[in-house]
Amino acid sequence: MAEIGAFRDAVNGWAAGGPGEPASDLAVRLELRTAVLLEGLSDLAAIEALAARHGRDLAAEGVSVVSMGGAMNVGRYAGLLGPPGLGLRLTGLCDEGEQRFYDRGLQRARAPRGGFFVCVRDLEDELIRALGTERVEEIIRTEGDLRAWQTFLHQPAQRGRPRHQQLRRFLGTKKGRKIRYGRLLVEALDPEQVPAPLDDLLASL
Repeated sequence: MAEIGAFRDAVNGWAAGGPGEPASDLAVRLELRTAVLLEGLSDLAAIEALAARHGRDLAAEGVSVVSMGGAMNVGRYAGLLGPPGLGLRLTGLCDEGEQRFYDRGLQRARAPRGGFFVCVRDLEDELIRALGTERVEEIIRTEGDLRAWQTFLHQPAQRGRPRHQQLRRFLGTKKGRKIRYGRLLVEALDPEQVPAPLDDLLASL
């Protein structure tokens, strides 16, 4: 686990303009074959939680899950990890509104577009729809965030908005909250509730 974390750090350093040798050496040592490109850390937390629920050790299977820090970075990461770089198979999630960035970035990296699975708005939207708003609010109460949630609902900008939209916005209002709830919402899903993009991605690995 420590080495897969070191690989992610090395890739992020490489993407920021650092040397590529540390990432390349770790990819060989870990016998990596696939890189899962995700927009942010909340997506990463959700995918790792889903894999754990299925008894999967992705690192042991030669799979690294990588947070790119934003959809517009996909071209850079695809070039480093895909055919022009380490030659890993690329897959991942993308939001419907960000598909154009993925299409251009993957085309430049000569990577197949078909390995990426599309969320309608984003992963939080998929998870809230899958669980239903009442269940998500129940999780918020269980996690001790009820007061913060009630305060949020009294903000003028939230009055009259659909509950689904309020919940999606709430998850993004505090640093670290999307990451924590990315894992918690996945852990709360029944097997038949897993959103198709998540289910299809895990099945493809």
